[in-house]
This record gives sequence, C-alpha cells and structure tokens, in this order.
Amino acid sequence: MNNGLVNAIIAYIMWGILPLYWKLFNHVPAGEILSHRVVWSFVFMGILVAIQRRWGEMKRILANRTQLLALTASGLLIAANWLIFIWAVNNGHVVETSLGYYLNPLLNVLLAVMFLREKPNRGQWLAIAIAGAAVLIIAIDYGRFPWVAISLAVSFGLYGLAKKKIAQDASVGLLSETAVVLPIALGYWIYLGIVGKTTAWTLPTPMFLELLLSGVVTALPLLFFARAAARLSLSTLGFVQYIGPTIMLVLSVFVFKESVSPVLLVGFGFIWVALVVYATASIRATKLAKAS
Repeated sequence: MNNGLVNAIIAYIMWGILPLYWKLFNHVPAGEILSHRVVWSFVFMGILVAIQRRWGEMKRILANRTQLLALTASGLLIAANWLIFIWAVNNGHVVETSLGYYLNPLLNVLLAVMFLREKPNRGQWLAIAIAGAAVLIIAIDYGRFPWVAISLAVSFGLYGLAKKKIAQDASVGLLSETAVVLPIALGYWIYLGIVGKTTAWTLPTPMFLELLLSGVVTALPLLFFARAAARLSLSTLGFVQYIGPTIMLVLSVFVFKESVSPVLLVGFGFIWVALVVYATASIRATKLAKAS
C-alpha cells in the first residue's frame, strides 16, 4: 500500500509539470508530436525490456487473444489521452486539462462502482454530486461543453480501469501498449512524408534531441503509475491524482498566463470541496473498518 502510494505521488508530480515540456513544440502539430511520442516510447521501453531480458514475456502476452484485446483497448485509450492533452496544452487550454484531471478521481469512483463492484458510502456519493454541479457551472460559464476536460477524464479513467484488469509487469505492459499503436504512428510518419507536411524532422538538432526524449518523458510516469495501479484501489489511486492538476493549474495561471474567470474559479472551488468531502468520507470508512 505504502509503496503504491509513493509510486502514485511521483507519477502525478511528473504529469503535473509535463505541460512545460510539450510547450517546447507548440509549433509542431499535435498528431505529429503524438506519433513521435509513441515511437520513441516504444524504443525506450524496448531497450529497457531487452536489458531485463523479458522480450519472451511480451511475445507470450501478444500471442494471448484476451490479453491482446485488453492491451489494444488500453493502448488506444492512452494514445487518445496523449493526443487530447498535447493539443490542449499547445492551444492554450491548460486550465481545462487541469479541470479534466481534477474530475478524474471522482469519475474513477463511478467506474469502480460499475465495473469493479466497489461500494461508495454516502459521503463519496455526495462528492460525486458536488463535482457534477461544478461541471455544470463551468459548462455554463464556457458557453459550451468542456469537451477537453471530460475527454481527458474519461480516457484516463478507462485507461486506469484497463490497467486494473491486466495483470502484468509495468515495463512489459507499457511496451506492449506502445507496440499496439506503433503501426499507426509509423503509418502517420509515412503519410506526412508523402504529402510533404513533416515538421518534426526539420527541427533544429537540439530541439529534435529534446523530442527524442519524449519516450523517456512518457515512459517514466506511466511506469510509476502502473506500479501504483497494481497496489492501490482504483478510487484511492484516482484521489492521489489531485497533485497533478494542481500543478497544471498553477502553471496555467502563473507561467502560461491563461485567463481564469471568477465563475471558473467557483467551479474549481466546488471540485476542491468535492475532493475534501471524498477524502473525509474515505478516511472515516477506513477507521470504521479497522474498528470493526
């Protein structure tokens, strides 16, 4: 439990500061950045798994139809999450990405109820209701549905659920997931070359080398997250996630200078109240369980 909590905290701190990295490539299309992210993540994990001499384990996983279907789902979900996140960061929507990851812990509670048969108490249900009110307030303030925030929350929530369903080592699992979406990334490279719209390959050498590090930048927090997911309940794992969006919100206001309306702050206030209510209810439930 403690080991899982440490891994989760490290992962979410890394994710919180990730917008600083993707902002370096804000003139490169999000789809192209994603393709490089997938390829270099696969390369990095391939080297790591080779050092561990575990390629045979990956081959067995890919040969298992059930495992392959689960990996395909998790690979597509995390790729979609990456794409939305990169696009949002480089188009001035870091505040909304922060909102999405604030909502994710509470969405995880619903997913745990629907798929893992976990039973939230009244306080946890109240937290979900408060979060729903926050989404409504923010949507009214935006004048549109906050699709970036909801898409990020749903895709990452389902990805976390998929990770709970796949019992495998973190490094082999991530390599398998990137292997599933690797053909799509390479196919996109070929397409960009044919139509003459390649941007990343024309970057200055220092910046291109920074892009090569996207594999390491991507893999490290996911490895910590996968280890945390194997040791913590889905609802607990989601709650620790408040660290990441808090860092993102600070960056959006003080570094990226995005505007935050008073109504949006009220919406975030509701989210923070929901998180406090959820934490209080969870702590009480744990104490009652120990006392009995």
